[in-house]
Amino acid sequence: MPPRRQPTARQVRLGAELRKLRETAGLKATEAASLLGTNSVQMSQVEAGIAGVSEERVRRIAAHYACTDEELVSALTAMATDRTRGWWEESRGLLPTPFLDLAELEHHAHYRWDVDFLHVPGLLQTQDYAHALFSYMNPEYPASEMERWVEHRMKRKAIIERADPTPYETVIHEAALRIRVGDRASARAQIARILELSEADHITVRVIPLDLDGFAGAGSAMVYAGGPLPKLDSVVRDGPNGTVFVDAEAQLSRFRTLFRRVEAVSLEPERSRDFINRLAKEL
Repeated sequence: MPPRRQPTARQVRLGAELRKLRETAGLKATEAASLLGTNSVQMSQVEAGIAGVSEERVRRIAAHYACTDEELVSALTAMATDRTRGWWEESRGLLPTPFLDLAELEHHAHYRWDVDFLHVPGLLQTQDYAHALFSYMNPEYPASEMERWVEHRMKRKAIIERADPTPYETVIHEAALRIRVGDRASARAQIARILELSEADHITVRVIPLDLDGFAGAGSAMVYAGGPLPKLDSVVRDGPNGTVFVDAEAQLSRFRTLFRRVEAVSLEPERSRDFINRLAKEL
């Protein structure tokens, strides 16, 4: 398979998981390459996601690394052989790469969690809200660029609106609901949209009220995408240097704990809907 010029986050993740298997087996790249009848350059390309890998090669790698976790091996072969070219590929070269990687990650996620404290989570945003948010954060960008960003955000909602929707849970702080990103009319429409979506069986919306005592979890904002098994989950966070994709098992465990901790102090779904309804009347 020819080397890729720009591997996606999913392809990079597959390579990283194969590297983890090698390291767990206690093998150096040169030793693994010798066992597989290849060279260290090709091994490095596979582990970096630059070079593709077949199902047969994944299973040979697992066998040489003495990996007996069939569930993991099957999940990795599925990643290796997936040829999905989703709607996001139409924007490659037009939008930042993390936008496309996030859309691909969401498409394959078995479930999605969001925690947000300053803004309404992207999957729940109306078009007016998203436009106001992007325009404020990037005022120097031309209108055509803003429209592409907004359109991409609207298309991402397919995972919770399609016939086989992805189970979705979100915890939103009251501050995010009260901050008027656009005007009063768009704020009302945004609240109405959240209420509408919260009625769906596959969507759970919880609210953390401002007057909650002893809450110091505002640093735990995240996008959490569940994989076919926990060690293949992913967390997406906004860092000082851009979007960061987290896949280390210890960090994934930490973020799962953080989500459950934030969820535990939030209002139950019914009480959250009542809370949002009261807030809507204030607008």
